[in-house]
Amino acid sequence: MIQDTVGKDNKNWHAQQVSEILKNLGVEPASGLPAEEVQKRREQYGLNQLTARKGTPAWMRFLLQFHQPLIYILLAATLITLFLREWVDSGVIFAVVVINAVIGFIQESKALKALEALSRTMTAYAVVLRNGKEKRISSSELVPGDIVLLCSGDKVTADMRMIQCRDLQVNESTLTGESVPVQKQIEALQTDAALADRINMLYAATFVTYGRGRAVVTATGDSTEVGRISELISSAESLDTPLTLKIAQFSHYLMYAILGLAVVTFLVGFLRGQPFVHMFMTAVALVVSAIPEGLPAVVTITLAIGVARMARRRAIIRKLPAVETLGSTSVICSDKTGTLTENQMTVQEIYSGGMRYRVSGVGYSPEGSIQNEQGEPADHSAALKECLTAGFFCNDSHVVQKEGLYQVEGDPTEGALLVAADKGRSLFPEGLPDFARIDSIPFESEYQYMATLHTLPDKSYVVYLKGSVERILSKCRYQLNSANEKEPLQRDKIEELAENMAQRGLRVLAFAKFHLSSHAGKIDHKDIPSELILLGLQGMIDPPRKEAMQALKNCYAAGIRVKMITGDHILTAKAIAGQLGFKSGPEAEESGELTALSGKDIEKLDEGEFEDCVGRTSVFARVAPEQKLRLVKAIQARGDIVAMTGDGVNDAPALKQANIGVAMGLAGTEVAKEAADMVLTDDNFASIEEAVEEGRGVFDNLTKFIVWVLPTNLGEALAVLCAVFTGAALPVMPVQILWINMTTTVCLGLMLAFESKEPGIMNRPPRDPDAPIMTFELVMRTLFVGILLVTGVFGLFLYEQSKGASIEEARTVAVAVLVIGELFYLFNCRSLTRSMLSVGFFSNRWLWAGISVMLALQMLFTYAPFMNLFFDSAPISLESWVLIFAVGVCIYALVGIEKWIRFHKKNKLEGY
Repeated sequence: MIQDTVGKDNKNWHAQQVSEILKNLGVEPASGLPAEEVQKRREQYGLNQLTARKGTPAWMRFLLQFHQPLIYILLAATLITLFLREWVDSGVIFAVVVINAVIGFIQESKALKALEALSRTMTAYAVVLRNGKEKRISSSELVPGDIVLLCSGDKVTADMRMIQCRDLQVNESTLTGESVPVQKQIEALQTDAALADRINMLYAATFVTYGRGRAVVTATGDSTEVGRISELISSAESLDTPLTLKIAQFSHYLMYAILGLAVVTFLVGFLRGQPFVHMFMTAVALVVSAIPEGLPAVVTITLAIGVARMARRRAIIRKLPAVETLGSTSVICSDKTGTLTENQMTVQEIYSGGMRYRVSGVGYSPEGSIQNEQGEPADHSAALKECLTAGFFCNDSHVVQKEGLYQVEGDPTEGALLVAADKGRSLFPEGLPDFARIDSIPFESEYQYMATLHTLPDKSYVVYLKGSVERILSKCRYQLNSANEKEPLQRDKIEELAENMAQRGLRVLAFAKFHLSSHAGKIDHKDIPSELILLGLQGMIDPPRKEAMQALKNCYAAGIRVKMITGDHILTAKAIAGQLGFKSGPEAEESGELTALSGKDIEKLDEGEFEDCVGRTSVFARVAPEQKLRLVKAIQARGDIVAMTGDGVNDAPALKQANIGVAMGLAGTEVAKEAADMVLTDDNFASIEEAVEEGRGVFDNLTKFIVWVLPTNLGEALAVLCAVFTGAALPVMPVQILWINMTTTVCLGLMLAFESKEPGIMNRPPRDPDAPIMTFELVMRTLFVGILLVTGVFGLFLYEQSKGASIEEARTVAVAVLVIGELFYLFNCRSLTRSMLSVGFFSNRWLWAGISVMLALQMLFTYAPFMNLFFDSAPISLESWVLIFAVGVCIYALVGIEKWIRFHKKNKLEGY
């Protein structure tokens, strides 16, 4: 009889006996589900696929480009000038708005594809048992209660409970972060077993690496663990970057100030008897002059240049604002395997014949050697030779070379044993022996060892075993000594050595052998005696990357805290963290001991306790997907800007929640890449540190641009205000202001994006997320330069009129003063603290190219008849140009003096 618990969201399948599960799911293991029952369950639970979520349509994303306060003002100005039949002004203003919107739309990609990628991970085929017959079906047709047949190479496409198992191993790294395949079993587990420890369960988006088995489907579609992660991705917030938040805040303040000044200007002029239309156009001139129209475009282009620079440093940016966010990063949450480590298991230590040996070399490359504790080559140890031989023969994997890289086909642990044997080549002057394998006992979690039967040259037989230390020692009575002779097993000493190796994060395997004079052509567990000869221990680890160690030091020097988040065991995680040089959090006790938390520890903490622990904990092990998400949120709640790395499906929710998600390009799943803002092409933590450095440089250059552009707008606005309050004619017209703003922005301001990074950029702390872009000193400089510009503009404008120049000629001079003044001020903005001489006069070639283009355009503006007609400009004399350049030189000199005084005053206060 079919139970009513079929398909329900039962989180305790791993804690139930197989018979109880089959009864609850209403299925016979020998025949599977009948066809009519399959149809009922499909109607009730739907297809085995994730529910798609709709994204923002393209047309809406384009319209959102106009959803900015300053753009609203320009659009209003466009409509009103159009109504007043000021066709040129209206057309130019609208063209500027549309150009900015198109650039933003092209560069920005907001469509989230993570859920589509999750769906693709579940698109495959499965072999099921229905009506007593095996049938190959699409994975989308699976229903709760289906009996699925699995073998090596199969993708797991639903959540399942094992009911039969023969040496089944599953790679679950995409879901749990576990770096090695997991051996499966069918026995029930404790109810509180963590996801990574549920070795009787199979989960969607994982795949079988070895063995065979049968499992019953317990959850499909959105009810699977992958489906739950899909919900977490949807619930994770898409956060604005620090720069977008600051610019939005700045835009609102600027909007209120501009509108207020425009209203005051209009009222003052109107009350003084000026015509309505004239005063309205004057107010429009003020609005246009005060708004930095080119700011959105330059921000976008500067970020795009940062993207190109990062690509050269192996970091691909998927979402443009991520460039700047990197520069604000204060905490990096990094995965361990492959990011901080090589992702290549390596034997580092061997104990055999009463001696300990060190193994040099990293990864699967055969480069390296084996030395004793005195640093001497280990080429005379027969016991060590036997230990390496056992690891070589008791093995089902292969090391191959592809495109110059060594890779393992099979189990990474076995690959490490093959490489260790190769590094001990001096022990095998005639090469590794070729003992024919007759039979083997595959590794099973129940027995915790593997055994292989071989023929020796003298026609006798030997059985090599490898397995857990506990199980192998339980079957050993003897051990080989340094003279290659049997002696009584020193169990206590061996166990102490193994425990010491495990505490240092090494995965320890024991090796043994026994001889046979004859055999029956095969070997079984009952043939393994309890008088084995222990050959030794081999301890291996996924070693840390050397470049990651230096990158970690650079991060600490830059005030960036780093936290390791891994699915591995807590002892392994702490050992690797210690080797890398991880430091405890700033809130740790004075002892400075490296602190670590496991997923089970996290479950016991409430939000307040967890936030406190986050500040002092640097290592998090055996964490579940929702715990990674919770961790990122807790760090953000403390006011930090978080960069999160990951490569698996389980990392996707936290990658999306983080201020910047960093996915691995080599080992990363499509889900992780789609959820991330940045993808590393080399999966290396050092590339993150380099990307942070580039991000800081990008923010510096954006700040330089803002510091450069604001005085120009201020000077233009003050010129309009002065004209209104003094009753003088406008020195510059709205269309001329737009000419100045757009040409100088592209030709001059944009060139600041190509400035090199400031010295010591990684020796200063991260920016305070709450700190404004414009500090008090920069605001004062902006006012200072704005006053200098308006003084030069009005001074020469009135001087030209006093000489009898026409209004067009006087305005052309005023426009040139603003352009040349901006040009010379640009030299001051190449560094906010240093002079152009210390920066390097010709260190930015793009700067000089931009200046050349700007001067050529200004000549066209002044002397080309069609430009004179369109912009109401007129040719001016050489004497006027001399005075214009004199104003520019004065601005450069005065700002340089201000920088020098401020720099020396700051050094004096800091005690230099």
